[in-house]
Amino acid sequence: MDSPMCLVENADGELHVVPGAIRYLMGLNQQVVVVAVVGLYRTGKSYLMNKLAGKRQGFALGATIQSKTKGIWMWCVPHPEKRDHTLVLLDTEGLGDVEKGDSKNDAWIFSLAILLSSTLVYNSRGTIDNQAVENLQYVSELTERIKVNSSSAASSSHDDEEGGDAQFVQFFPNFVWTIRDFTLLLEIDGRNVTEDEYLEHSLELRKGGGKKNLMYNLPRECIRNYFPSRKCFVFPTPTTPANMPHLDSMDEADLCGSFRKVADTFCRFIFQESRTKTVKGGHKVTGRMLGHLVKTYVETIAKGSVPCLENAVLAMAQIENQAAVVEGQAVYQRCMEEVKALFPVAMGQISAHHLRSDHQATQAFMKRSFKDENGDFLKALAVAISKHYADLLIQNEDASEKKCAALLEKLSVPMAQKITEGIYATPGGYELYCSHHDNMVAQYRAEPDKGVRAEEILEQFLRDKSLEKNSILQADKKLTENEKKIHEEQEKRALAEQAVKMEAEKQHQLEKLIQERERSHQEGICQLETKMVQEAKEKQHELERALDSKLREQEKLMAKGFTEKEAAMKEEIQSLREKEEAKREEKEEQSRNFRAIAQGVMESVSNSLGHYFNYKKAREQRKALVFKEQVRFNLKSGAVGNIPDKEGMTLKQDKTATPKLETGAVGNSKDTTLPKVNTGTTDKSPGSEV
Repeated sequence: MDSPMCLVENADGELHVVPGAIRYLMGLNQQVVVVAVVGLYRTGKSYLMNKLAGKRQGFALGATIQSKTKGIWMWCVPHPEKRDHTLVLLDTEGLGDVEKGDSKNDAWIFSLAILLSSTLVYNSRGTIDNQAVENLQYVSELTERIKVNSSSAASSSHDDEEGGDAQFVQFFPNFVWTIRDFTLLLEIDGRNVTEDEYLEHSLELRKGGGKKNLMYNLPRECIRNYFPSRKCFVFPTPTTPANMPHLDSMDEADLCGSFRKVADTFCRFIFQESRTKTVKGGHKVTGRMLGHLVKTYVETIAKGSVPCLENAVLAMAQIENQAAVVEGQAVYQRCMEEVKALFPVAMGQISAHHLRSDHQATQAFMKRSFKDENGDFLKALAVAISKHYADLLIQNEDASEKKCAALLEKLSVPMAQKITEGIYATPGGYELYCSHHDNMVAQYRAEPDKGVRAEEILEQFLRDKSLEKNSILQADKKLTENEKKIHEEQEKRALAEQAVKMEAEKQHQLEKLIQERERSHQEGICQLETKMVQEAKEKQHELERALDSKLREQEKLMAKGFTEKEAAMKEEIQSLREKEEAKREEKEEQSRNFRAIAQGVMESVSNSLGHYFNYKKAREQRKALVFKEQVRFNLKSGAVGNIPDKEGMTLKQDKTATPKLETGAVGNSKDTTLPKVNTGTTDKSPGSEV
């Protein structure tokens, strides 16, 4: 992105997303680190954002008392230190702008900055005094403007109450307070302190009750509780008062050296310490997912509702998981195009391509999907892949049948010509016919790349030719009746042997399907288990982070003698520990759920392959019917031609004696339409249980 663009527009007191900015985010597939800056207007927020972007100009700085930034502006740049990450900079409208008159959206803009960012920079000027803290009044309103759990969940409101501030700690960004034009010494009670110690000193609570102390402590407690990870930077004045209006056009070298040093330290900290944006559940956010979040949150606010972290994540998960299924399908289909272009191919070849493509498709799905807790979307992908694979198996078989039938027709032309010329209608013609016939079969077998139905189509061809062969045998006067019977038995054995080869071919294909299904299943289980373990770790990390922050805060308060806070703090810590224990117990439930998902995927795949087995069953039934009708027709019409008389030894053959094999049919039938088959899950045909 060459320059910033408006992400959320604040017009006439209403917030709207900018479609162009959302489209840009939707095309951003990298994970994002989101840094948002908030603060009073005209405090130099935009300068910090430009500095992080590594540009002198970008976000409007302005040189007057008027606020330049309206709504929320976005600038996406490559992250300078995290590979394959995008740094998303959000510059927000200045809080407390007197020209707005109505500042009702200030709180919403502040809330959006928290919801969208992984690091929140609060920019102020001068010192951290009581007024500066009170200007952060919106912090004390966060529980009214952000919900963690969905109200539709039975225990959500109870969870929010029990979890207290810890609920928010798990999902809120790191907090950085930048103080501009700082002119004081960093000393407390005559002791030099660091910037962070200065911040912590400014956030210390007052002991005792009373309304005044409660009001003083409220914003400080909120900052301490919501943002346990805090950092402070104090910036000296960058240049003389006379040059301040021209800050955006000044060279870096013309700025105060101490200012440049702090600015560089600030940028290094942001680049190194700002974590990848995550949502509830610990899932890392991509630019595309950030676009969904922005749209969901702003539309919720526009409806007068309170943004809910859980609802936003569930809505985003639904969209992302559906897209993950489509992406997985596309990956599988794209990978299978390579082998499809080679049809017909052997079962081993298409099986190997299927396994590789299935693995890559599942990987693509796993990379994009999240919160597919019942495995519904994984099942949808498995079903889609299985159906597509079944269609490819059918196409490969049809291509094999077409190629084999065409090859046999081509190879049988010379023999058909010899029959027409009466070459075999002489004494010894049967021996010559058998020689030519065996040579034709040998040529057929020598032809490579015939596909998965090579033996089956040959079996059909030889069975069809058996009538023709028997006619020539019976007409050959050189052979005795006993010799003819011997040849008939030999022909029966040859046909039986070919039938065995055909069945072996089918059995091999079936075994391949079983093996590849089992292998695919095991690989899928491994990928699913890895995904679930990773998601469990992310959830556990969220809880541990919240628990650690509360323990550190408790330690600080106890050290300062705030014993009255101990009971409330212990209650929150206990609540987090109970949740941590619940997560451990949840792992056992996840293990059971995992097995159920795996079994469900297996059943879905088996049912989807039923389409392929139904097709094969219908084809077998059709083949038997066609052959039966062919035999009946031949017996009625004498289709094998005239039986040679004793005198002339003439054999004429009718064209029906050498029927062509049509794609999708057998024998001399030219009807290639397959009967409709049931593709549901109730098929009980052989192999449909695979």
